[in-house]
Amino acid sequence: MHGSGTRDDPWQLTTAPGSSRYTMYRDESADPPALVCQVGATTLKYHLRAVDDLHAWLREQGDWVPLGAADEGKDAAPGSVEAWGRDPGNPVGGWYGLRKGYRGRFGMYLPPLLEALGLAELTHEKRNNTVRARS
Repeated sequence: MHGSGTRDDPWQLTTAPGSSRYTMYRDESADPPALVCQVGATTLKYHLRAVDDLHAWLREQGDWVPLGAADEGKDAAPGSVEAWGRDPGNPVGGWYGLRKGYRGRFGMYLPPLLEALGLAELTHEKRNNTVRARS
């Protein structure tokens, strides 16, 4: 993986289908601490704890889970990473996305980071990708 995950040296990532490149870095000084995702000119922010929380949830699932990426204004596929990232029953009680209007796409941008960190494995098809935890 390229980058150390800091603002000056962000992780260089690619979506599961390999169609888009983006960067992410930790901003531990933010309130709450955040993962900052830069996709072109668009900045998305997610709770920093999403890395550990998503990994734990994937381990509980025990099998492949669909990514289900969707914009904030669209419904997420039930049982998907995206749906879990908005569910009131998750550890943050709802959206992991921190920037209103840009809270979606959790299922698009978090799983490749988990894969790069060695916490998960992804399929890399053109559509309908899935993820599962590594032990």
